[in-house]
Amino acid sequence: MGMNQIVVNPSLSHLSSPLLSCLFAAAYFGTKVYARGIVEFSNVCTKDCFYCGIRKHTKVHRYTMTKEEILACAEFAYSQGMGTLMLQSGELPSPERINFMLDVVRAIRRRTMDLACESPPFPSAGPNQRDFPSQRGLAVALSLGELPSSVYQAFLEAGASRYLLRIETSNPTLYTRLHPASHSFQARRKCLEELQRIGFQVGTGVMVGVPFQTVEDQANDLLFFKELDPDMIGLGPYIVQSQTPLGKLWLEEHGEESAAKQEANRVALLERTTRMYALARIMLGNVNIAATTALEALDPEGRELALRRGANVVMPIITPQRLRGQYEIYENKPGIDQDALDSTACLERRVRMAGKDLLLDGGWHDPPHFVRPSVE
Repeated sequence: MGMNQIVVNPSLSHLSSPLLSCLFAAAYFGTKVYARGIVEFSNVCTKDCFYCGIRKHTKVHRYTMTKEEILACAEFAYSQGMGTLMLQSGELPSPERINFMLDVVRAIRRRTMDLACESPPFPSAGPNQRDFPSQRGLAVALSLGELPSSVYQAFLEAGASRYLLRIETSNPTLYTRLHPASHSFQARRKCLEELQRIGFQVGTGVMVGVPFQTVEDQANDLLFFKELDPDMIGLGPYIVQSQTPLGKLWLEEHGEESAAKQEANRVALLERTTRMYALARIMLGNVNIAATTALEALDPEGRELALRRGANVVMPIITPQRLRGQYEIYENKPGIDQDALDSTACLERRVRMAGKDLLLDGGWHDPPHFVRPSVE
């Protein structure tokens, strides 16, 4: 199917996209929701994205967790049965950071495989159908930004198996309005293609409701996903960070609006974002789609709505509580006053509220898309 051809079954055209997405998600995953513990191990960043609260020129206390601190988070994630650990940070492509992270990845795989052998508390997730290590211990996912292909290859060989690199928008012109001239849309897309070629399970995503974005841009984002054919999708609403260039521009245009108008905008953005979840599920079928934390900044039940509209993954933040406020990429980020245990318990309750079942069985839970061709 070409990028500009979307086929809708006429017999289903009377159904809303959220209802259809529920049917599609149930067909692939039933009521199951997978957990990936996320550790925001460093807010040091060389990028200067105009919307981000940890951009290079934002005044924030910079930190980088030690290897031992990251390993403690990994042990917690394993003990809770999460199965996957996502290591996320600002972009810092220095040799020192790369070597540090290679050491961390190897240590997480070694330590959690040892834990699995010592006292396996969870049932096996089953054999992996790709040439990755045995699915014992934690799967390691990375979100470290743009790196050379040789570095991606080294991370794969060290034991990482998943990589998240959000494109943020599929419109190259809009991309240039959201980033400095030194940032390249084509370079970022090339990284995604290289990650797929090397053999990673690849995730990407976009912001919804960012300034200058049109409905046509959103439609093209979905078509971009269809063309790229990733294994994981993350969709998040644009939440203002007032200390950024884009945040300041947004406040100039909307800061004086009435409370009623601001409330209407909030409700509309939540609906717009979760409908993108629904459409992504319908178009992409058997991929993993994460209900992102930012939805909770719009509505305390924002993630539950995303789960009802097609998402099947949640990502409890297990960053140490003392550091969470320093990784505030947008304002009013949920959960910064919680510890890892609180965050996990809170998500378990929210998943139940959505009528779903959170799987904490230690399984890696690759999406069917990763081991079989996507449904056309």
